[in-house]
Amino acid sequence: MEMHQVRYFLAVAEELNFTRASEQCNVTQPSLSRAIKLLEEELGGLLFRRERDSTRLTDLGLMARPYLQSVYDQSRLVKRLSREFAKKWPLKLGIMSTISPDEIVDLIANIRTRHPEVELKLCDANAKDLRGRLLAGDLEVAIYALPGEEPDERIHSIPLFRERMVLAVHRGHRLVKTGAFPVQAMNGETYIHRVNCEFAGYADGVLREKGVTCNPVYWSERDDWTLAMVAAGLGFAFMPANAVKHPGVIGLPVVQPEFWRQVGLVSVRGRRYSPGVGSLVREAMRKTWFGKRPERVMDSAGALVGDGEAAA
Repeated sequence: MEMHQVRYFLAVAEELNFTRASEQCNVTQPSLSRAIKLLEEELGGLLFRRERDSTRLTDLGLMARPYLQSVYDQSRLVKRLSREFAKKWPLKLGIMSTISPDEIVDLIANIRTRHPEVELKLCDANAKDLRGRLLAGDLEVAIYALPGEEPDERIHSIPLFRERMVLAVHRGHRLVKTGAFPVQAMNGETYIHRVNCEFAGYADGVLREKGVTCNPVYWSERDDWTLAMVAAGLGFAFMPANAVKHPGVIGLPVVQPEFWRQVGLVSVRGRRYSPGVGSLVREAMRKTWFGKRPERVMDSAGALVGDGEAAA
């Protein structure tokens, strides 16, 4: 059964005249009659009884008409919805939950202003979960950092910004006047563990090598709660420098060694992407992240990364 057969049938059922129905459908009468005959053969009986001066629906035609009308109406609805859908570019973007919301809101606002056709669907999670969802196809692109991650040929990352990690301490801490926090000085300190910290596991190995042991006594999924506990003197927290936003807390750079995170716009090589990904890449590279614009880098093929679609 083809849709033009359904359309011809409904026209004849309305006009009860093959000549007028063919004119309505802008088709020759022989073509319309042939299509109706093929439909009758498929349904197993006559749909119209044609007499010298009249045409009327058979019992089979009367039974089939509401169903074929529904098929035709649904077909037209799908076409209309698909045309409307084609005007939008849905984009599933994952964002690491430890990135400052102000920076992400700025990116979203720029996309909304310059690319209103893009429909952003956002989710936030820790870096490892984002990586898994990206590889599984649940996300098209993600913004995250995974320090110490093993190289993965499936992953392509465009660097966005580099951010130093600090120890957040209350203003009365013994090391505030030193302006830095040596790793060795962390030994024996009370630690507030940020559940979504992307350095979990990686930093632990560095501390073990230095013979440093910390005592995690609180676990928090929210940085605002973590900062409140630090301000209350309940312990220190390991955080990105730009996340330390609390009047009672100071961020001391970690030294010997230093810790930095490189946050990138991550995609999967070889995957086909919606047009919205190109818009996201352009805005992410145009934007200033904590006062600096991302550096343009060349991929292995010598192409400029960040000036178009995510690399395949």
